[in-house]
Amino acid sequence: NISLIFIHFQSRTPFSKFKKVNSHFKSPLQVPESPKVSPEEEVAELQKKKEQLDSEITQLEEEGCRVEELDQHIDKLHEYNDIKDIGQSLLGRIAALRGTTTRDLYAHFGLELDD
Repeated sequence: NISLIFIHFQSRTPFSKFKKVNSHFKSPLQVPESPKVSPEEEVAELQKKKEQLDSEITQLEEEGCRVEELDQHIDKLHEYNDIKDIGQSLLGRIAALRGTTTRDLYAHFGLELDD
């Protein structure tokens, strides 16, 4: 009798409230399977996308945009975001020291919440 009980408990995971503990894991993030396309179709689609992007680049260049200016603009946006992050951090620390919220500090300093 004891050997039968032991065999029974060996086949189950102890302390488990789930019936199928050893079942396969199914991720909650299901990626839909894309339709199968041939390499030729994929190359044709990529070529079409490249031509469209080249056309957009040409149009922007005709409007006076230059890659160098875009790089400078992107650098300035990064700098702006870094400075804004530092400001947000400082406001958070001041709010914590004063025992208030950053929302109250925005009003105190005359800032818009969108700033």
